[in-house]
Amino acid sequence: MRNNWITYKYYMTGRYLYLFIGLVVISVAFPLSYNNLKKGGPIKGMSHKSEKATFGGGCFWCLEAVFNRVDGVIKVESGYAGGETENPTYQEVCAGETGHAEVIQIEFQPGQISYKELLEIFWQAHDPTTLNRQGADVGTQYRSIIITQNEDQKIIADSSKILWDNYDVYKGHIITEIVTQKKFYPAEKYHQDYYQYNKSAGYCRLVISPKIKKLLEKGIIKEKPGD
Repeated sequence: MRNNWITYKYYMTGRYLYLFIGLVVISVAFPLSYNNLKKGGPIKGMSHKSEKATFGGGCFWCLEAVFNRVDGVIKVESGYAGGETENPTYQEVCAGETGHAEVIQIEFQPGQISYKELLEIFWQAHDPTTLNRQGADVGTQYRSIIITQNEDQKIIADSSKILWDNYDVYKGHIITEIVTQKKFYPAEKYHQDYYQYNKSAGYCRLVISPKIKKLLEKGIIKEKPGD
């Protein structure tokens, strides 16, 4: 009887030991695999280092105003990217000779908002189905474009584009250009925070304000003091 008890005791001890080891392995491996699947997602305990995203979707004044009203966004800067001309001016970009698009560069905190979530706002903040135009703004500088910072962003952007194209929320197919690591050139100072300082201007009243109102009503962005 005693021998049977000893055998049972050691059997249970070994069983619990294996169970304990298994739990440790799962607790370590699962977060790692989860993080890999959710690259860029808002995960607790992750690094507080900021990241950047670069989008173009028509006039940069519009997108800048939109993303300045998103939680987790640290800074939004208007500029030019996607072309070959170094240090382009606004006049050169408008002439259509530089290959650049009007874009915004977003500095964001991935612990608060993911790159995927920024893309979801981007798709809803402009019409990604029109070639080289947004509304009355026509030209290659107004094309829909995503400039990724690395391969992870490229994968997420490609997947997001396919997903939103299949949602069938647009009349046409998404034609957004997705390119990697094109140099960003900040726009002239008077373009920065344009909507904030020029809300009474005609373009702001007729184009940007209605867009902000629409996105606010849908709960896509947050109201900012002064809206």
